[in-house]
Amino acid sequence: MSERTVDKETADALNAFGQKVRALRRGKGLTLQQVADRAGMASSTISKIENSNLSPTFDGLLKLARGLDVDMTTLLDGENRKSEGPTVATPSALGRLDVTRAADRRGHDAATYIYEPLAMGLKQKLIDATFVVVKARKVDEFERLVSHPGEEMIYVLSGEVELHSDIYAPIRLGAGDSVYYDAGMGHALISVSEEDATLLNIVAGGGGFTALEG
Repeated sequence: MSERTVDKETADALNAFGQKVRALRRGKGLTLQQVADRAGMASSTISKIENSNLSPTFDGLLKLARGLDVDMTTLLDGENRKSEGPTVATPSALGRLDVTRAADRRGHDAATYIYEPLAMGLKQKLIDATFVVVKARKVDEFERLVSHPGEEMIYVLSGEVELHSDIYAPIRLGAGDSVYYDAGMGHALISVSEEDATLLNIVAGGGGFTALEG
C-alpha cells in the first residue's frame, strides 16, 4: 500500500476508485470489517481506500477483490466496457476472446509500479495479465515485500529489473528474460536500468475465478 502526495489527475483517479470500492461493498451489504476479514486486511486500510487516502498495490488489489468477492475486471473497470469478442460469465465456456488495444489501456499508479490490466472485457478469468512499469529504484520504497495467493510469471519487455525475495538472493533480469515463482513468497521488483523497466506480469490463482472459488 502507498500513501503519498498526488497530482490532480491521480487524485481524481483515486477518488473514483474509492467510490467504486464503497459502491461494491455497499451493493453486497458488507461492512468494512467483513470485507477486511475476507481480504486479510485491516478495516482501517479498506476505509482509507474508500476515502481516497490510499492507493493499493497489486497484492492489495488481489486481496481487495477477494474481500469483495469480485474479480479484478469488476474492481478496476466499469460494467459497460465493450469487448471486441464474445464475453460470457463462466470461464469453462469455449470461444471467449478480448482484444486490448494499446491506446485503451488504463494505468493504476501504485507508487512503486504503474499497472495497466489487460483483457478487461472478460470477467472470471483464470489468470490476471498486466502491463507493468516498474518505478521503484530501491527495495525500501516498499512498505513490505509483496505476497499474495497464486503463482506469478514476469517477462521483461524493456529495461532491466532486479527481483528481491525473502528466500533467494536478488536476481537481475533484462529484456527478454522471464521468471516464474510462488507468489506467496515475499517479492518485489525494482528498476536497475536508466529508464523505468516495463514487463508483462501474469498471476494465476491470485484474484480471479480460481482464487474466489477456492
